[in-house]
Amino acid sequence: MQNIIELKNIGYSYHSLHGETTALQNISFGIREGEFVAIVGPSGCGKSTLLSIIAGLLQPESGTIAVNNPDGSLHYPRVGYMLQRDHLFEWRTVYKNTILGLEINNMLTEERLSYVDQLLFDYDLDKFRNKRPSELSGGMKQRAALIRTLALDPQLLLLDEPFSALDYQTRLMVSADICHLIRNAGKTMIIITHDLSEAISLADRIIVLSARPATVQTEIPITLTLQDNSPLAARNAPEFPFYFNQLWEELTGEKRES
Repeated sequence: MQNIIELKNIGYSYHSLHGETTALQNISFGIREGEFVAIVGPSGCGKSTLLSIIAGLLQPESGTIAVNNPDGSLHYPRVGYMLQRDHLFEWRTVYKNTILGLEINNMLTEERLSYVDQLLFDYDLDKFRNKRPSELSGGMKQRAALIRTLALDPQLLLLDEPFSALDYQTRLMVSADICHLIRNAGKTMIIITHDLSEAISLADRIIVLSARPATVQTEIPITLTLQDNSPLAARNAPEFPFYFNQLWEELTGEKRES
């Protein structure tokens, strides 16, 4: 399967009165349609900057992003960007929050609204549609934020540590649930995470960035032997410790006891 987007020698620097700081240098990798890719790396290495470049919020100073749409068109894939915080508006109901993107883009069609209704049902939020965000748990807020993102039918989902604000147990459940639903929707996803276990359990491939200026240190395809193909079950797969130790060594330079 061909790449839907391909980064070629992407570079980016921050500029200030005190000088220039190179954040990204010669970043090259591709993303295949339907693939889940996790990006990990040391804190401050430029992971979020890279995601912003892929989203089109920042322009790279060097390099290009090539597009290969399955239908042969040249338009950039529709991108949905989910941040660390849910950014739901308290003065709007859950339902009104989920259709905010449709309102802004003048896309309040019967078909789109029907899709939102279906997502609310699928994500067990239908009975909370008229509640305010403050009446929801953290996991429910993240589901609402995801529905708002999916309502625009993005081809490529970018997730910047979307579960980091949740407690550990909720994070396990919500990340597994949301990624299962994203896979069922046939979307392509790039997720940034500091949690190595999360990266292994969610991704088809993990891209490891070096310390700043970040380069692609290695790419690790993930193949787990599972009867239950779910992110929670993945943590019990026999290959899981091997991948965890490999990632740990790549990031720290230290071997870890199994």
